[in-house]
Amino acid sequence: MFEKLAEKSLNLMGWELDNHWDLNVDQCVMIAAPHTSNWDALYARLALKALGVNVRLTIKDSYMKLPFGPFVRAMGGIGIDRSVKQAGQERPSMVQLMSDLFKTHPKLVMLVTPEGTRAKQEQWKTGFYHVAMTAGVPIALAYMDYTKKKTGVGKMIYPTGNYEQDMAEIMAFYAEINAKHPEKFSVDQRYANNK
Repeated sequence: MFEKLAEKSLNLMGWELDNHWDLNVDQCVMIAAPHTSNWDALYARLALKALGVNVRLTIKDSYMKLPFGPFVRAMGGIGIDRSVKQAGQERPSMVQLMSDLFKTHPKLVMLVTPEGTRAKQEQWKTGFYHVAMTAGVPIALAYMDYTKKKTGVGKMIYPTGNYEQDMAEIMAFYAEINAKHPEKFSVDQRYANNK
């Protein structure tokens, strides 16, 4: 019921749903781009709800406590604790901690925004790729195209381990997407036009 309501809401706002979501996928890293406007979150949430995809977000563990904890959990938050457990140990990497979540959550769609900000970034944060490789899960490419008024999941990438090639494929996909504020969006220039 909520899926149909979300899709109807998108349609009423003039948006079309792109459904390349693989129903056989229980776990993946999902990247969402472009991220140039607060409106992106609304359209993305509606699209993912219409597709029946329950995304989760990682957040610093301290936000999982009162008073914010119940709200953060309701919004799909999963706490990440990077503190050192024993003296002399190294602080665990974010990639490892995020990858480990797939071992304890059999159904996990981890949403990340690789641009990290609404300001223009010519280099993306690429930890999402390393998380997917380490966890052995695909990468779903979610997007909002404001020119075509189309949103959803446009493609699933299964990382091969050939980092340069896989990143070039991801950048080629997003290079065709039109942001709400195009002047604030760039694919990662290190991997653009490398395919």
